[in-house]
Amino acid sequence: MVLFWTILIAVLVVLTLADAYLDRNREPSTRLALWRLAGWVGLALAFNAFVWLGPVYAPELRQAKALEFLTGYVVEYSLSVDNLFVFVMLFAFFKADGKQELKALQWGIYGAMILRLLFILAGVTLINLFHPVIYLFGALLLWTAWKMLTAKETESDPNQMWLVRMAKKLFPVTDQYHGSRFFIRRDGRRWATPMVLLVVAVESSDVMFAVDSIPAILSITTDPFIVFSSNIFAILGLRALFFLLARMMKAFRYLKAGVSAILAFVGVKMLLADFVHISVALSLGVIAVAMAAAVLASVVHGKKAVEPK
Repeated sequence: MVLFWTILIAVLVVLTLADAYLDRNREPSTRLALWRLAGWVGLALAFNAFVWLGPVYAPELRQAKALEFLTGYVVEYSLSVDNLFVFVMLFAFFKADGKQELKALQWGIYGAMILRLLFILAGVTLINLFHPVIYLFGALLLWTAWKMLTAKETESDPNQMWLVRMAKKLFPVTDQYHGSRFFIRRDGRRWATPMVLLVVAVESSDVMFAVDSIPAILSITTDPFIVFSSNIFAILGLRALFFLLARMMKAFRYLKAGVSAILAFVGVKMLLADFVHISVALSLGVIAVAMAAAVLASVVHGKKAVEPK
């Protein structure tokens, strides 16, 4: 298994670097984001096929592991939709342009890959050492689902994030961007640009979402290889998804409700894990139906909103 971990991480590093190289000096466009999203989803499905048909697991385990990966991938991608609302707010607050958004998301991916691996290993270790912690994770997801569903749409100040406050204490910050540069030298001192604060804010939001997403996928499987790979493939496609949906957020007003339903479902599944067996296939179906219903309700509501009275 060490060999497959090494290969997976090496491939992911190459893919992220290649993705960053393709973005150099290029403003994101809808067409490019659409092709890139299709490419990332295709790579995830190809990896899923590799888990099913390849030598990673024993033949009798391959189909079950492939289904676990697919379900985990759908869960993580669905939960990642909520990240997009936060990213839209952050980029608007920091007044970032397209290239700056692209660079901030790229660095966010680098940080997320490391943070998610640490969170996953910690979560799996906790469950293996003290199984009742699964009930704590389930309760946390139910609380998050309720909070998300009932929260009012209010503007929050990214400057209040503790990592942002810490960054401001470490470096003086310029009032304006200097392209996509993180630091400049002025009057013999090193100054941070708003790009530093933007990336720190993106990383801070990912830490908060990891607290929800990691327990969610641990309700599907506790296999670290499957949990990590499904997480990272979802994260890699998030940037392309952002540029596709950022301008259509208001049109999909029920996405938050769909994400809340998914969190509530996996929370209940964790709480009932020792009493009722909910299959991975059934979990995948429930999650797919929840997101499809949220999108359909949003589309129907949008049509009614534009119909003449």
